[in-house]
Amino acid sequence: MEFTRHSRPLSNLCVVTFATAGLLQVAPVYSETVETVNGAPIESAVFDMYLESRTQKPAAQATKDERDLVLNELTDIYLLSTQARAAELADSPQVKAQIELQYRGILAQAVATDFVAKNPATDDEILAEYSNQIKLSPSLQYKARHILVASQGEALDLIKQLDGGADFQELAKTKSTGPSGPSGGDLGWFSPNQMVKPFSDSVASLDDGAYTSTPVQTDFGWHVILREESRDNEPPTLESVRDMIKQRVEQTKLQNYLQELRTPKPSGG
Repeated sequence: MEFTRHSRPLSNLCVVTFATAGLLQVAPVYSETVETVNGAPIESAVFDMYLESRTQKPAAQATKDERDLVLNELTDIYLLSTQARAAELADSPQVKAQIELQYRGILAQAVATDFVAKNPATDDEILAEYSNQIKLSPSLQYKARHILVASQGEALDLIKQLDGGADFQELAKTKSTGPSGPSGGDLGWFSPNQMVKPFSDSVASLDDGAYTSTPVQTDFGWHVILREESRDNEPPTLESVRDMIKQRVEQTKLQNYLQELRTPKPSGG
């Protein structure tokens, strides 16, 4: 994030204040007072956390200008929050609800982060999930073209023209309303799960070099599809998707933990 010196406009204050609502970092063990505002100390732990949320980098790497700007912003926050009116507003139901929600959200994120740290995905779990994903992945990839039109009647007319020997690419260039029209309807190579189901099902049912004999309807309109080629789907290597698989395993563990917490406990006898 770029920083520039300015006069601390209050229009920016609300943005930077609420930008840190979901921030969760481990505060330093040692903390000292950076500045005191109306008797309220700005502790270094608070300063560093706010600094890192604003700069998106470790506090130790912040420049003097960045640190000065952040101190100015925190001073504004402390000035406003220590006014007598702030104490009155703190008793309003709306402000109490906002404070409670932010408190619960930050605490819940802390518990979730702690749970994942103590229950990391093991190599065996990562390998098992990877193998499961490979089993579920499509066996083939397809190279196809399509012509997208607004009505079923238009699509039927295009099929008649193709049956009569018209060139698919030329029809796509002149008739298709889709973004691939100018390139002759070319969609390149794709896996079935990358397309909406009616489209992918139709492509899978065709032979290489064949086009659909009936129009295919999706939320985008009516399609006439030409399957040009097919090939075996090469799955990604484990190392290339390890981080994603690890996150998926750990997310599943967390969801299972939450489900356990939701399940009523039997009363003791």
